[in-house]
Amino acid sequence: MAAGILLTSPQGQRHRFDAGTLFLEILLTGGPGPYERYEILHSPADLAAWLPRSRLGAPVRLAPAHLRISPMELREVKRLRDTLHPLARDLAAGRPARPEHLRALNDAAGAAPRPRIDPATRARAWELPISGTQALGALARDAIDVVASPRAGRVRECAAADCLLLFLDTSRPGNRRWCSMERCGNRHKVAAHRGRARGATRPSGP
Repeated sequence: MAAGILLTSPQGQRHRFDAGTLFLEILLTGGPGPYERYEILHSPADLAAWLPRSRLGAPVRLAPAHLRISPMELREVKRLRDTLHPLARDLAAGRPARPEHLRALNDAAGAAPRPRIDPATRARAWELPISGTQALGALARDAIDVVASPRAGRVRECAAADCLLLFLDTSRPGNRRWCSMERCGNRHKVAAHRGRARGATRPSGP
């Protein structure tokens, strides 16, 4: 299965975006300020439908029916998400994480999904159902794992001027620039090609 989540642009174009880690994936669901227009978590059922599409649902197979999320738990997840947005921006800009953001991570990290081995398949699975509090803990623990490691220096913002997407650069050389080569990377290549073509056809001076 290909890594990442399928996104749809306002123009209806679909592309796969790999955020590289769970806590950056949740930022795709909306947030404060300029991210409000992207909000998709309007009800507990929306979060239950989204989580199986995230890294929490891979490689372990999850379905919305495996999640038990209350309205209060949804509010807690969205509150943490509102903290993760500025935290991730700080990391991408090379700034240290703020103390209040670290406290929010620590407070949310108490519970997490319990891993188990499926006796029939010997494959990794989750103890079901998963509560909203456990999903909250999974997000917080994932962020802690990144912030408290050298990977914090690999949180990047897409190099396209009109793109707000953030990702964890997991490439070996650490030189990923684009949210997706299908979208921003390809647009940059097309623009660069057109620029070279215009330069080649420009008449030379006397």
